[in-house]
Amino acid sequence: MMIKNKFFATDDFFLISKVDVIIMCLPTPIKKNKSPEMKYIKNTLLQIKKHLRRGQILSLESTTYPGTSREFIIPNLRKDLKIGEDFYLVYSPEREDPGNREFSLTKIPKIVGGFSKNCTEIGSMVYGLIKIKIIKVSSLEIAEFTKLLENIYRSVNIGMINELKLLCLKMKIDIYEVINAAKTKPFGFQAFYPGPGYGGHCIPIDPFLLSWRANFFNFETKFIKLSGKINEDMPKKIVQKIIKLKKNIKIKKILLIGVAYKKNVDDIRESPALKIIELLKNKNINFDYMDPYIKVISSSKLKYNKVSKPIIYKNLRNYDLTLIITDHDKFNYNKIKKYSKLILDTRGKFKFTFDQKNIIHF
Repeated sequence: MMIKNKFFATDDFFLISKVDVIIMCLPTPIKKNKSPEMKYIKNTLLQIKKHLRRGQILSLESTTYPGTSREFIIPNLRKDLKIGEDFYLVYSPEREDPGNREFSLTKIPKIVGGFSKNCTEIGSMVYGLIKIKIIKVSSLEIAEFTKLLENIYRSVNIGMINELKLLCLKMKIDIYEVINAAKTKPFGFQAFYPGPGYGGHCIPIDPFLLSWRANFFNFETKFIKLSGKINEDMPKKIVQKIIKLKKNIKIKKILLIGVAYKKNVDDIRESPALKIIELLKNKNINFDYMDPYIKVISSSKLKYNKVSKPIIYKNLRNYDLTLIITDHDKFNYNKIKKYSKLILDTRGKFKFTFDQKNIIHF
């Protein structure tokens, strides 16, 4: 497919030899034991290795552990290439926030760290062509660690606020009013909000890349592990709440409002909704879902195939419980409140009081 004769998609690795700039954007998931899965990067390197030539620059953008570029990329390049002299290597992590209209890709500064000063300068020139602010750092490892710090910062703070939400529920305190009051402080505080857990391709995965790497230095990353456990436990606590409700209220069928991992996106990767659904299935609780961005969800393992229900609010009357998981802006929450028999709100969409008959906060 050609676009103005300047861009085309291909799976022909031979064409690597024809380009000047190679940017690798590959998944780096974690295995069950929380160690990095490097096969996507390794297999790609094996494919492009024989087509590399002098004068090219290779940039890795995949989120990964500090040391990947130096210890994993370089050994898999051609031995006759002199990195920093006739071939250039940089690490420049992707930085984006899906669904955030305030910060487009060209408004987010680009971190560039190179194998050598020459590599950093050439990498900065390449990314500078798209008129983006460049932040040069002194090494590959600094750039790699920077990306992990950004995601760990979010993971730890999400874990903290989720834990405090559970405490506030017991104390009958509105966590959202607390947050809104705290964020009036003009320094030293950034607001994070609780929810049903975390999701996406970064926050649930990337921090554990550093935990794994830290083991090689006989160092335990306690904050990463603790925040991960708190966030991963949130779906289980939500289903436990539903089971507790069932003891006093008839709950035969549940409608999940939103299943994407965050609002206003069409991405379901690592969404807490998937874990909630798995737990509901294990408890033989029937469910449907409504999400304007996710048309179908399925699992051969759990034997379900669901199509999103249309946004017809009167149909909420057909469900014993409305469970708000993802708070898309497209939903009319006043109508959700009007037509739902009972709401379990995990996103703070409704005023936080403890005496409403049809709204339960979590």
